[in-house]
Amino acid sequence: MIFRRGHIKILINLLAASALGGAGSFSAVAAPSQFWLSPASSGGSFKSKAAITLDLRAAIQQGMVQGQFKGNGKEMLRLTLSNKSAQSLLICASEGQVFKSGNNTVMIVRPVSVELARGEKKDQDVQTVALYSSNKTQVSNYSLSPERSSRLDSLLRYLQDHPEIAPGAIQTAVLALTENLPLSAFATFAQPGTDLPTQFDTSAFKADTADIISALSILRILGLRDEQLALTIDPQLKIEAMIDPMAHAYAMRYYGIKYEQEWLFWRDELLKGNPATRHYALHGIARYYPEVALVMLPQWAREPRTEQVYRISAIQALSETGRTEAVSILRQFQLEFAGTEMGTTAQTAADVLQRALDHQSQCIIAFRTAGSLPRIQNLIETLGQSIQAPAAATSSKPNPQTVLAAAAAAAAN
Repeated sequence: MIFRRGHIKILINLLAASALGGAGSFSAVAAPSQFWLSPASSGGSFKSKAAITLDLRAAIQQGMVQGQFKGNGKEMLRLTLSNKSAQSLLICASEGQVFKSGNNTVMIVRPVSVELARGEKKDQDVQTVALYSSNKTQVSNYSLSPERSSRLDSLLRYLQDHPEIAPGAIQTAVLALTENLPLSAFATFAQPGTDLPTQFDTSAFKADTADIISALSILRILGLRDEQLALTIDPQLKIEAMIDPMAHAYAMRYYGIKYEQEWLFWRDELLKGNPATRHYALHGIARYYPEVALVMLPQWAREPRTEQVYRISAIQALSETGRTEAVSILRQFQLEFAGTEMGTTAQTAADVLQRALDHQSQCIIAFRTAGSLPRIQNLIETLGQSIQAPAAATSSKPNPQTVLAAAAAAAAN
């Protein structure tokens, strides 16, 4: 007689039951739940009742599962699966699986598995991304697509090992790979020229600055060079990311700015940065070096030879120090510059800061204190001297480099 593995296991169970039942007794024992007796035509073997694992596409093609898919065209798709087979199924929806709805195309980025008992119907949400910025972000019915975007394979592999990456960063990275969109397609901060009419509407794919920098960091890890990506062309991204408290740490790492070099970064941006965004450095100094800003910015605001944009920026930046002293300074400016744009700016900035302080929730996160800036006192003294110095004979409105040249030298030393 030939014993199969299933027979042997049943025989062992029966013998064990006989021993427990005492001499001469023989108690019937049910077969383990994971086995059942097959028809004689099968040779008398036993088969597992464990759920059969199937890919989502294969399960639907074989008619074992009926599926309905509804998504928002961007980050979410709901699978509604019904088991039409006579056995339990484990349905796997893998990363990279594409779904389409008209001109919309989305792709799963986080795989899921759905266990379905015989006849069971179940909903399962999966994380997706839009493959194209032309996607309409509205709830629609989707169908499985045979498409596969091979250029995203390395990104998908990376994401499986990094569940912490935010959906916004993933979406930005995907569109950078599939369409190589510029910064204006994603940035939420104001940019010169972005108010001009355009045939492309990417408002649904605007991302936090932290997500943009995170996406660029991922693409760099995957081997893409900055010059290959249109997203990196606009220099405004760097200073915006450095100012933004939520993006600051990502930006420091991405741009290779060490902690001890940060003051030099702000100094260089202020003195030699892009003329269109140079004044942004005043906001960075206010956020990360508030003690310096409380001395420096009032002098900038009061200096009549300084260009208007820098004077107004200095007033606005005072509110970003998050300090109670700044409220008094701004109220004083409100009186000094009454009836002018600077006076109105000072009033608005003072009101915003006062509300934040009243609610004990600082809207500006100051990561630094004055102690982290080298030779603070020398810098402040030199700064004051340089602002009070006479203007150059060739210009009645010196640029910031003239005003802060001595201060920059002091900081560098």
